[in-house]
Amino acid sequence: MTYQDDFTLPNELLEQVAEQGFDFLPELIRIVINTAMQVERQKHLGVGPYERSIKRKGHSNGFKPKTVNTRIAPITFDIPQVREGSFYPQALEKGLRSERALMLALAEMYVQGVSTRKVAAITERLCGTGISASQVSRANAMLDEVLEDWRNRPLGTIIYLYLDALYQKVRIDGQIRDTAVLMASGVKPDGKRLILGVSVSLGEQELHWRDFLQSLVARGLNGVELIISDAHVGLQAARKAVFSGIPWQRCQFHLQQNASQYVPRLGMKREVAADIRAIFNAPDRTQAEAQLCKTVEKYAQSASKLADWLEGNIPEGLTVFSFPADHRRRIRTVNSLERVCLEIRRRTRVAVIFPNEASCLRVVSARLMEMSERWETGRVYLSFERF
Repeated sequence: MTYQDDFTLPNELLEQVAEQGFDFLPELIRIVINTAMQVERQKHLGVGPYERSIKRKGHSNGFKPKTVNTRIAPITFDIPQVREGSFYPQALEKGLRSERALMLALAEMYVQGVSTRKVAAITERLCGTGISASQVSRANAMLDEVLEDWRNRPLGTIIYLYLDALYQKVRIDGQIRDTAVLMASGVKPDGKRLILGVSVSLGEQELHWRDFLQSLVARGLNGVELIISDAHVGLQAARKAVFSGIPWQRCQFHLQQNASQYVPRLGMKREVAADIRAIFNAPDRTQAEAQLCKTVEKYAQSASKLADWLEGNIPEGLTVFSFPADHRRRIRTVNSLERVCLEIRRRTRVAVIFPNEASCLRVVSARLMEMSERWETGRVYLSFERF
């Protein structure tokens, strides 16, 4: 095989792909990435093999084997070396990311309800060969191993802990159930966000939330200074059992939604919402509590149930005033996790009904892992430098 800028696969390789399908994929990946790395070295040197030129920037120095455990199989690549030691090919890392994306796509198509026949048709158009049901199963098994490692990875210090859940339809014991997907995210001391964990449960009862929270602690979660969530009864009981003594911020967005249930007339909803926002937007807790007292007094006669509810529940949304002003906007609600839920629903709505809990957990975990990696390599979410 010759190495050039625009290389094509030899006919014999294409014939092997056609005959062996995805069983030949490890060898195909090895050949293509080795070729790409050779091309990359040529571009780095500025000349072709054995070519003499004043533009030469270095000299080839053979190859160094490197075995990588991919999701398909261990593959040994030949890493091109440069005598001057100033070169390392990027094609290997890019190729492994593409391999990961392909396996994620195959598994995701399957669990989202795409039939094996349709998956075969898609892969045939993309790769020149179809894929069998057993190969889809192998793809899922490879993906499950990666996702299981991610869900059980060690955690560390988390300053702010966000908790929320969404529901997906899952077939369990022959019945279609609304199944809870419990999620946790957090902010690390370096200000970066990450998804901490996910669990698929029959519901949000205390038992399920407690098991989930205890699993986070078992993985090393520590240093939590504030928990942000809604007021679901099961979640609150589990939070108190596992994180006793840690301050809790009740999601202000959910509080405002809950308050609307106590407004006696539709025409009052906008005014009540504005009054609650005035409380939450106060510059400090003292003024927020003063505004709350005025609001309770305002509605004591015209909407007594609303006034009682405001007095008993709004204080749970004021814990945020004990934390830095620069942080409050992002720790007063679980909106960051709500946006994650919206993204998951966008990706899972094709499935309509998951065939089992494992398939639901697979798709949700894959999406969460992708989002968490993007968060951790992206911009700082909150700065702790001045605090």
